[in-house]
Amino acid sequence: MSEAIFRLRNLRKEYQQRVVLDISHLDIYRGEILVVVGPNGSGKSTLLRLLNFLEPATSGEIEFMGHSILPGTPVSLHLRRQVTMVFQQPALLNRSVLTNVAYGRKVRGMPAQNGAMTRLLDRLGLAALAGNHAPTLSGGERQRVALARALAFQPAVLLLDEPTANLDPYNVSLIEGLIRDLNREQGTTIVLVTHNVFQARRLGHRVAFLLNGQVVEIAPAEQFFSAPQDARTRAFLNGELVW
Repeated sequence: MSEAIFRLRNLRKEYQQRVVLDISHLDIYRGEILVVVGPNGSGKSTLLRLLNFLEPATSGEIEFMGHSILPGTPVSLHLRRQVTMVFQQPALLNRSVLTNVAYGRKVRGMPAQNGAMTRLLDRLGLAALAGNHAPTLSGGERQRVALARALAFQPAVLLLDEPTANLDPYNVSLIEGLIRDLNREQGTTIVLVTHNVFQARRLGHRVAFLLNGQVVEIAPAEQFFSAPQDARTRAFLNGELVW
């Protein structure tokens, strides 16, 4: 296994004295696809927000690319720019698809590279829509634009929160294919949250099961699904876990 790009130690997040995340330790390896599954309210989206430095932990430590980040410690712009996140309901600019995709590079002061942006749109089946206004797109098209925008500046880590929820099979296939290609060709570390256990099995190198804010089990994908070690994991996979 390669080196860890993230190391989480005694990480705890509370909202109004309610513990929503309590992870004693978790390593996320450089270049892997880690899929996080679990019921609603288990802390999956909170974990992504902490990994993206959108909010601080209540206590504990996040080590990222060798840098220790403690609650209240400012995170440098350089480190922040190594991570990007695609939300389940993406917010797009009221501008063209191409402008949306190029936006991330523009705010980072990077060259526009419109040719590369066009090729990225073509790969996601969006080339014919490059001049269209983003708000006029379908849900699946909007999700693909958000993904293209995130990939345009080649982040080291891509965080995906239910990237294919409520999408049709065509869009699911396109997005899953790009996730695999991105990881294989560029070595991008991907942390993906999903309720779809079939998608988790298709995409994940490792799968983590989060329950009540804690990592109950984490294992290589095939082992996770074929021989889960924890009874709660087995109950979740069998649809028997009540929450």
